[in-house]
Amino acid sequence: MWWIYALLSALFAALTAILAKIGIKGVDSNLATAVRTVVILVLAWGIVYFRGGLAEVHTLSRMNLLFLGLSGLATGMSWIFYFKALQLGKVSQVAPVDKLSVALSILLSVVFLGEKLSLQVGIGAGLIIIGTLVLIL
Repeated sequence: MWWIYALLSALFAALTAILAKIGIKGVDSNLATAVRTVVILVLAWGIVYFRGGLAEVHTLSRMNLLFLGLSGLATGMSWIFYFKALQLGKVSQVAPVDKLSVALSILLSVVFLGEKLSLQVGIGAGLIIIGTLVLIL
């Protein structure tokens, strides 16, 4: 079942790139990021509210809040740089290079989370890195 959500994530990420490229035309990329963030904020809290998740807010520990906050900062920085890259480059170049994050996530999961790196995953990450280099060069 997880792969269905992953495929939907990929589909919406692809739509994000196309819609963002159209939406940032003639607009400061930071302003575009801020508008996008407000929409996401309303959507995310709306989902929490309608699914009854607000009652669980008090269960968040300091560690949860710290790392979710740091993750939010990393997401924000990613979006800021992504929108700037989209403004300056082609979607067909920016989006695949942005997906280098997949290979970096694999590497960081091994280093910081102690996850095991299988041969299959290692080869896949290597191919992503090679593909990214092909696009950049």
